Amino acid sequence: MIFLYIFIAVLIFYVIIIIHELGHFAAAKLCGIKVNEFSLGMGPKLFSWGRGETKYSLRALPVGGFVSMEGEDDSSSDPRAFRNKKVWQRLIVVLAGAVMNLVLGFLILIILTASSDVIISTTVDEFYPTVDSETGESTPALSNSTGLMEGDRIVRVNGMRIYTDTDISYQFQVDEDAVFDMTVIRDGQRVELPAVEFRRSVLEDGSSYIHIDFSVVGERVTPASVISYSSGKFVSVARIIWLSLTDLIKGKYSINDLSGPVGIVGAIGDVVSSTQEGIPVSQMLQDLFSFVAFITINVGIFNLLPVPALDGARALFLVIEAIRRKPIKPEHEGLVHFIGMAALLIVMLLVTVSDISKLF
Repeated sequence: MIFLYIFIAVLIFYVIIIIHELGHFAAAKLCGIKVNEFSLGMGPKLFSWGRGETKYSLRALPVGGFVSMEGEDDSSSDPRAFRNKKVWQRLIVVLAGAVMNLVLGFLILIILTASSDVIISTTVDEFYPTVDSETGESTPALSNSTGLMEGDRIVRVNGMRIYTDTDISYQFQVDEDAVFDMTVIRDGQRVELPAVEFRRSVLEDGSSYIHIDFSVVGERVTPASVISYSSGKFVSVARIIWLSLTDLIKGKYSINDLSGPVGIVGAIGDVVSSTQEGIPVSQMLQDLFSFVAFITINVGIFNLLPVPALDGARALFLVIEAIRRKPIKPEHEGLVHFIGMAALLIVMLLVTVSDISKLF
């Protein structure tokens, strides 16, 4: 089965890479820039072929790709060279890859939402008691007794704007005291609910989880509700990714909490093997495509960061050039990106080692 998981993972990687690089490639062609090579994968070249002025290649490692443009990292007298085009044209080319990843993620969310039976809202439907797994005793819903009511539409939790149920789940996962300050819409009025409480259970390994003691209203699937929910879901996922990145920078997470290609293979294996636990294939496919949407949105956002060697840093150099009306020397910018690429490769190596150690 491990080979099946690897095959699915490689297929997912290649789809995301193709979409990203096609964004750069198409934008370059539309702007009249000469493309020397379009490559999928990194490392040793498996095979290549030429068509017109562009060489296409497939490389051994499915962890990236590139579009090599004339005059991208050095000077060139060719009028179709990257550096000889206007700043706004180069900016479009640089950002096109990440934008395509974000568009792919949004389209997947639309498809998943449209194929659902109902649209999950943030409006409280009903409460149900919490049952103790050991004693079997049930207690009334604590959130109901501390302020939450049926029909409340949750719009803020601990100060964070709520777009979809994903935001509520995120707040429950990162909370530490099981007490939430909520803002709801009740009978058309905005109501502040300080200190809404939920019960927390502690597991044997020391971890804990919060009992969500209410269900939410399921809305009818319509074109308008699909677009609305998908848009909110996209914002929710993008914000969670951004918050996770900021938490990583602040030191809340360590490198052991990151996952690279090996970790993603393991996560895909968990999703695919869920059918052996009685989960329907349709639900497994929904979970798998949700995971793909998360990855491609993650790739899009990550590439927009102003980190050397990433598209965000290249865009930043172009913005600086537009402001100072003078290009930065190619060799200086190239050195910055080279150092950034080396640092990213080291991080990827450390993450891979961490992923492998987790397997054992």
